[in-house]
Amino acid sequence: MKISYNWLKQFIKTDWTPEQTSELLTDLGLEVEGLDAFQSVKGGLEGVVVGEVLACEKHPNADKLKITTVNIGEDSPLQIVCGAPNVAAGQKVPVATIGTTLYTEEGEAWTIKKGKIRGEVSFGMICAEDELGLGKSHDGILVLDDAIAVGMPVADLYDVENDQVFEIGLTPNRADAMSHYGTARDLKAGLAQKEINIELITPSVSAFNVGSRILKIDVDVKDKELAPRYCGLTISGLKVKESPAWLQNRLKAIGLSPINNIVDATNYVLHDLGQPLHAFDANKIEGHKIEVKTLEAGTKFTTLDGVERELHADDLMICDAEKPMCIAGVFGGAHSGVTESTTSIFLESAYFNPVSVRKTAKRHALNTDASFRFERGIDPNITEYALKRAALLIQEIAGGEITSDIIDFYPKKINDFEVRLSFENAKKLIGEEIPKEIIKRILSSLEIKVNNVTETGLGLTVPAYRNDVQREADIIEEILRVYGYNNVKTTKKLNASIATTSRFEDYKVQNIIGNQLASQGFYEILSNSLTTPNYVKLSEQLKDEHNITMLNPLSGDLSVLRQSLLFSGLESISFNINRKRGDLKFFEFGKTYHGYGDKREEFKHLSLFVTGNQSAEKWHDQNKKSDFFLMKGLTIAVLERLGISRIKETPISNDLFSEGLTISLGKNKLVDFGIVKKPILKHFDISQEVIYADFNWDAILELVKHNNIKFKAIPKFQAVRRDFALLLDETVTFEAIYKLAKQSEKQILKDVNLFDVYQGKNLPDGKKSYAVSFTLLDENKTLNDKQIDKIMKKLQTTFETQLGAELR
Repeated sequence: MKISYNWLKQFIKTDWTPEQTSELLTDLGLEVEGLDAFQSVKGGLEGVVVGEVLACEKHPNADKLKITTVNIGEDSPLQIVCGAPNVAAGQKVPVATIGTTLYTEEGEAWTIKKGKIRGEVSFGMICAEDELGLGKSHDGILVLDDAIAVGMPVADLYDVENDQVFEIGLTPNRADAMSHYGTARDLKAGLAQKEINIELITPSVSAFNVGSRILKIDVDVKDKELAPRYCGLTISGLKVKESPAWLQNRLKAIGLSPINNIVDATNYVLHDLGQPLHAFDANKIEGHKIEVKTLEAGTKFTTLDGVERELHADDLMICDAEKPMCIAGVFGGAHSGVTESTTSIFLESAYFNPVSVRKTAKRHALNTDASFRFERGIDPNITEYALKRAALLIQEIAGGEITSDIIDFYPKKINDFEVRLSFENAKKLIGEEIPKEIIKRILSSLEIKVNNVTETGLGLTVPAYRNDVQREADIIEEILRVYGYNNVKTTKKLNASIATTSRFEDYKVQNIIGNQLASQGFYEILSNSLTTPNYVKLSEQLKDEHNITMLNPLSGDLSVLRQSLLFSGLESISFNINRKRGDLKFFEFGKTYHGYGDKREEFKHLSLFVTGNQSAEKWHDQNKKSDFFLMKGLTIAVLERLGISRIKETPISNDLFSEGLTISLGKNKLVDFGIVKKPILKHFDISQEVIYADFNWDAILELVKHNNIKFKAIPKFQAVRRDFALLLDETVTFEAIYKLAKQSEKQILKDVNLFDVYQGKNLPDGKKSYAVSFTLLDENKTLNDKQIDKIMKKLQTTFETQLGAELR
């Protein structure tokens, strides 16, 4: 939100500098994120002076150029080459001297330099009004009044406004501060706390007067819940034209482009008082009647931007007797607005239901200054006052007279809030005791009325425009922000209690695994839990009916809670690949959300993603692609780090994968991992292979809690390794070899490892060769050759009889 310092001082006459004011506003919770200079004429006409053309002759080398001699009040006149057709001797003209910086219409700077034009030296420039930023005309140079003194700065002739503009990062709860008046109101309270008492100036509307009653527009509010208050009046005999310079400067300072005097007046009051208004061309209102109502779903309506929109059944519309004219509180229509031919208007000032406005704005992807304020909740009791203020301003700058009484539909007054404040609770929350008189003074400066005072607390009435202050805690927050967070003393003594927590707390286990994965080259990602409902179509295991839909989504692509972490991870992978980062390892701890009828369930997951090369390119090291077996090793490593063993591997039945495995322990499924199907990758514009692992973190946490960690000394005796090259049927798995070996020798055999697989030339059809290593260790003595040979013979016999293996 932009706030003009000059505009602000119309409400509160302070001599504080903009920098001092910025600090105070930030302390009050209106954080000033930037302070920018504004000039109504860019550059401030610095370096431009009044000159008198003493002589004007034709340029000897150019038909359209002239050589002028110009007196600018210095010791000697300047020779300036000028191409303007209207330049002549005797004129007073604006002269940009050497070194002056001027700006193009687009804001691009350029500097006046001494130069030669067609062989003749030029020591400056005689300017047109568009070159100075004073207008749009470029027909010729700007000719000034003959009475103006030579050498006078041109800036003194024009009301060049210099301003400072605060960029305030307004939090959504501070609807009361969404205007210059609201900001000034907060500033007054802050200054009062510093014992600087300045009156808050409220613009007078005492001059409001109905001139005649010749143009009455009837108003029928059919939906009182969506439009609790609706005001309006007509103004006739006005003339639509450009706004005066002061009004244009006010709007330009806060980043708005002036349109015409009527629209500019409504925009001015919007940012002045925080009340949105809308002006309708009264001659375009059929039947001289306004109806505030909802229309049938699917009704077509063309908005001011020329886009035809399809209305929702809950969209509140401003209609005439025949057609819709405006989306209430959001955006005007294309065929009812003010144009250059407008001579009479119906001026609307209303309070619309904040929730309704927000839903409508989001449905149609519209974000306007009006909807921004309505959806946060404006002051319902300023509606009529703002209407009078706008009417008087329009009369001042566009003429005309007010031609109807004010229509004020307000059947049920929106009441102020009654809140009780306990001094003891304030002391507990703030951390120190603020004197009661200071508390009362702060509340009064915030226009919070003190109804009664007791030894224990205060009975308060909070004005309706402070819809964020309805609880005792809110009152204490208001006291504290005005009192000053920095004024709350810190104690020299720090009290703390030591809490004992289990080493199996979720965050501790996550940190263990997160550190392990990071050491293996993984990066952690944090994805949005909100996603598009279209992702469920990529898998038959995900169902539309299980989607949990947001009641008020930010957009269609963020309208449901995710059922899988896969798709948000693929979005991150696609984003990185498109930026030439294709070798990726990601992990994420997150939740999935599922709706089962009336039940809502969420589950914790750990997801791993691997794609591209295993390591960065190196000239002396051949790149190896990340593959299924890399992911399997990483997955097993995670489980082993958590002490989970004796797992079972089965082929995966999840249609997200083209191939993969499910790891389970007993009845608990722990991990699904494998290669993501190509059609799914294609949806994300990913052409390289992606391997994905999905850990059931809830089940893993439950298993980890029951782990008993045992410690034992490192063996004193040396291990022995022996290898077999086994010729086997293609159907035999390493898992079968591993299990048979462990069953045959449970004490001495410590490890079994597959280190080579061969299929092809010199092997019989249907056969393969496994190179398997066996690690033997007796923890009580050194093994001798006889013992080792006996064990290996036993293993060989077992493999031959049960697997049909042969030694190669």
